[in-house]
Amino acid sequence: MRAIPLCVLGGLLAMPVQASEVQDLLGRLAAAERQQSFQGTFIYERNGSFSTHAVWHRVEEGGQVRERLLQLDGPAQEVLKVDGQAQCVSGALADQVSEGQAWPARQLDAKQLSNWYDIRVAGRSRIANRPASVLVLEPRDQHRYGFQLHLDEETGLPLKSLLLNERGQLLERFQFAQLDTATPAENALQPSSGCRPVRFRAADNMADGRWRSDWLPPGFTLITAQLRRTSSSNDAVAYLMYGDGLARFSVFLEPLKGSVVEDARSQLGPTVAVSRRMSTDAGDMMVTVVGEIPLGTAERIALSMRAGVPEQASQ
Repeated sequence: MRAIPLCVLGGLLAMPVQASEVQDLLGRLAAAERQQSFQGTFIYERNGSFSTHAVWHRVEEGGQVRERLLQLDGPAQEVLKVDGQAQCVSGALADQVSEGQAWPARQLDAKQLSNWYDIRVAGRSRIANRPASVLVLEPRDQHRYGFQLHLDEETGLPLKSLLLNERGQLLERFQFAQLDTATPAENALQPSSGCRPVRFRAADNMADGRWRSDWLPPGFTLITAQLRRTSSSNDAVAYLMYGDGLARFSVFLEPLKGSVVEDARSQLGPTVAVSRRMSTDAGDMMVTVVGEIPLGTAERIALSMRAGVPEQASQ
C-alpha cells in the first residue's frame, strides 16, 4: 500500500482540530456580549476617518445587558442601550436611530457559515496588551464581505475587527486600545443630560408573502418581517431583514403617495443604501436596501422585490 506523505497526513489530522477550534471561538464570541461585563476605549475607522470611543458594558442579574457608548473626539455623541435597543441618543445620532427593535442575538454556527465563508484560525496576535486568536472568514462568493477577527483569549470578546472587500481593501476597523473586564460601576452607565430619549412606535408582524424577492444572495434567509409607522406620518412601512448567519441587510418598502423621488445609491465605508421606485397595483413604492453588503448585490436585491407570493423563487 502506498504511504501517505507526512505533510498530507499532518494536514488531514489538523482539519478536525481546526474545525473544533473555529467552532469554539465562534461560540465564545457569540456568548461574550451576553455574559461578559467590560469597559474600555476603542478606535473606529471608516473611509480613512478615525474616531475614539469609550464603552461601558454591564451584564445585570437576570441577563439584561446595559451599554453606554460615548464618542471622545469630534462631535459629542452618546448612546445608551438596553438589550441592544437604544434608550437615548445625543448629537447627530439622534436623527439616525431608526424605529423598531434591536436585531436578534446572533448564534454563530461554524457549520452553517462554512457554506458561505472559508473559515480558519490564522494564528495569534496581541491587541490592547491582551493575547488574541485571529479568526479569518473569507467569502466564497461576491455577495458578502470578509472578516478578520482578533478574539480575546480570556473572554472571547472581539479586540479587533476588520471588514474587507473582495480585493482585500479595508472598509471598516474596530480596535480596542484599552480593555478592562471588571464590571463597570452603576454611575458609569448613567447618560448625560444631553442624551435624548428615543421613542419607538410599535411594530406589527407582517403577513407572510406580502412582499418577496425574486432573488436573494445564496444563504440569506428572511429573519424579520414587520409593518412600522413613520415618525412624520401614520403611513405603514414594510420592513424585512435577511441574514446568512453573520452578515445582514434590511429592505424598506414605503408608499410614495404621488411623491416624486429619484432612484439613488450610496456607500459609506461598508454600508450601502440603494433606493428605487417600484410600481404595484396599490401604487408606487420606494424600495430601499441598506446593509453591509456589496453595492452590486444591494442593487440586484432592490430590483428583485415584488408584491405577493412567488410561484418559484430563483436562487
